[in-house]
Amino acid sequence: MKKFNWLLVMLLLALVPALQSCDDDGYSIGDIGWDWATVRATGGGGYYLEGDRWGMIDPVASSIPWYKPVDGERVVAFFNPLADTDNGAQVKIEGIQEVLTKEVEDMTAENEEEFGNDPIVIYQGDMWLGGKFLNIIFHQYLPRSEKHRISLVQNKIEPEAPETPEALNVDEDGYIHLELRYNTYDDVTGYRGWGRVSYNLEEFYPSAKDAETEWKGFKVTINSEENGEGRVIVLDLDHPVGVPEKAKDVHSTSFIK
Repeated sequence: MKKFNWLLVMLLLALVPALQSCDDDGYSIGDIGWDWATVRATGGGGYYLEGDRWGMIDPVASSIPWYKPVDGERVVAFFNPLADTDNGAQVKIEGIQEVLTKEVEDMTAENEEEFGNDPIVIYQGDMWLGGKFLNIIFHQYLPRSEKHRISLVQNKIEPEAPETPEALNVDEDGYIHLELRYNTYDDVTGYRGWGRVSYNLEEFYPSAKDAETEWKGFKVTINSEENGEGRVIVLDLDHPVGVPEKAKDVHSTSFIK
C-alpha cells in the first residue's frame, strides 16, 4: 500500500505542469507584466494604455475598477497578460501608479531663477525615450516641507535661441538641446529617496513638413552631483535606451512637482 501511495504522488507531481492554467499565448494566470505607459481615455471611464515596451495594453479586466484615467498622463502599469493582439496585448490590470507628467518649458532671463540649477543624481541608463516622452528616474535628498521642482527647459536666454518652436529646433550637431533644471528651494534633509518624471516631447518630433530634417535625437544638459555642472546625456534615436528594470519600483513622486 505504501508503494502504491508513493507511485500515486509521483504521478500527480508529473501532471502538475499540464494542469496549470495557460492560454494559447502561453500566459499563466499568475504572470505579471509591467510597463511605463501613456493613458488614453476613451470616455465614460474607459481607457487603454500605450506602453513603451508592450505596445497597446487593452484592459479587458481590472482589479482596480475605481481607477480614474487622465488622458495623456504617464503611469507605471502592472498587469496579467491574457492574450496577444496585433499591436499589443489584452490584460487584466492589477495596479497603476501615477508618474509626474510635465511639458517642456521655456527658460528666459526673467524666469531662470524659478527653475534653479541644483545638482541631481541620475545614474547611467536612468533617462530614456519612450512613447515620445523623456522619462527619468533619479535620486534626491528628500525635502522637509516643500516639494522640489524638476523641469525640462528650452534655454531661450542665449541670443541664438529661436523665438518660437514652429520649426524643428535641431542644432548643427543634429540634436535638439534641452536642459534639466532642479530646484530644492534650499529645503533638504539628510535622507535620500527616488523620484520619477516624464516630459512630453511630442512637439519636438518631426511633422510631415520636417520629415527630411536630419535629426539624431536629444542632448540633455544636467547639473550632475557626481560629474559636475554641464554634464550632457545623449539620447540617440538610432540607439535607444530601454526601460530600466528598477523603473518599476520607484515610488517617491510625491516629493517633486
